[in-house]
Amino acid sequence: MRQDLIDKIWAIAGRVTRSDDMEVVDVEFLGGGRHRVVRIYIDKAGGVSLADCENVSTQVGTILDVEDVIPGGEYTLEVSSPGVERKLVRPSDFERFTGQRVKIVCKEPVEGSASWDGVLEAFSDQTATVAGTKGRTVKIPFDKIKKANLKFEW
Repeated sequence: MRQDLIDKIWAIAGRVTRSDDMEVVDVEFLGGGRHRVVRIYIDKAGGVSLADCENVSTQVGTILDVEDVIPGGEYTLEVSSPGVERKLVRPSDFERFTGQRVKIVCKEPVEGSASWDGVLEAFSDQTATVAGTKGRTVKIPFDKIKKANLKFEW
């Protein structure tokens, strides 16, 4: 049921953001009872502004309430940018950020390690190719990735 709810929220947010050339990066539904939080991360070329977040929040919040998507109606809606170390969730994220530094945590070890840090050299055939910091290149199947995010170099 929780995943169905997340999918509905994702679809609603997708309709709203598409009209402004934005994309939904991730949707989270956290907590329970009166302490539920719907968190939506959005992005666009050049980054999102506070006004973008406010606009999406207003529109999505109205749709969620009118369509009574969240049972009980009590929740907090948060809309923000994904930040400089954004999550990579879908295959299209990996394709888009080829050439960038990433950190990937695997569901199980791949070539002896469950965590890889390096440059995402390629993504094809549902496989991420990462050039590790120690000169090793590894191919990680998408279905073995537990979580992944960009790594900002400070």
